Amino acid sequence: MGGEQAEMVRLLWGPHPKPARGPRPKLDLDRIARAGTEIAGSEGLAEVSMQRVAAQLGVTKMALYRYVPGKAELVALMVETAIGPCPPAKARPDGWREQLEEWARQLLTAFSRHPWVLDTTVGPRIPGPAELSWLEHAVSALEDTGLSGAERMDAAVLLVGHVRGISQQARAAGPAGGPEAQLGTFLGYLMQSHGERFPALTGALASAAQSDEQDQAWEFGLQRILDGLAALIDERAR
Repeated sequence: MGGEQAEMVRLLWGPHPKPARGPRPKLDLDRIARAGTEIAGSEGLAEVSMQRVAAQLGVTKMALYRYVPGKAELVALMVETAIGPCPPAKARPDGWREQLEEWARQLLTAFSRHPWVLDTTVGPRIPGPAELSWLEHAVSALEDTGLSGAERMDAAVLLVGHVRGISQQARAAGPAGGPEAQLGTFLGYLMQSHGERFPALTGALASAAQSDEQDQAWEFGLQRILDGLAALIDERAR
């Protein structure tokens, strides 16, 4: 592991030595991360910089560098603070499916509260303990199902992908309406003139328009993923 990766691990995982005596430091990593998340939440991730966070905290940029080496490390700390550790279940779920369903809904809520996190949690990187607790929770829910370790990991990644996809669509749609509603409007307009080229799509849209169930991509996808896992678990049991 290189020096940059080692420093990232130290910042995210500790330990963080504290001075034995002397005045209490004006800054700490938690205050710095929270200042960054406030800026990202109100103005967007692009507005986050070492200079801007320093100004938010009332210190110089050089003072900030004594705690955080650069923006990459700052953003990693922000993600830890924004996502936080996986919350305990509201009720004690009976089985793996109930556990994963509640877990997925909690993760969707976390992304909806901090949509900028979607841009910072892609690609190879070092996660912190809070973020990793989400993966731990999902994988442990499948421990006694007969699935292999690789399958449990893949199941968690599949669910995260669905949560991310829906979260990204919702962010793109904005407050004007759900992503499915907007997509249906656009496609409906196109099918008025070009429906003969896409008969299956035209028929599906017409049927969806008569349904009371709107914006069901989230629920439909979640249940189908869980159905697929249930079928695989049953197969392993046999």
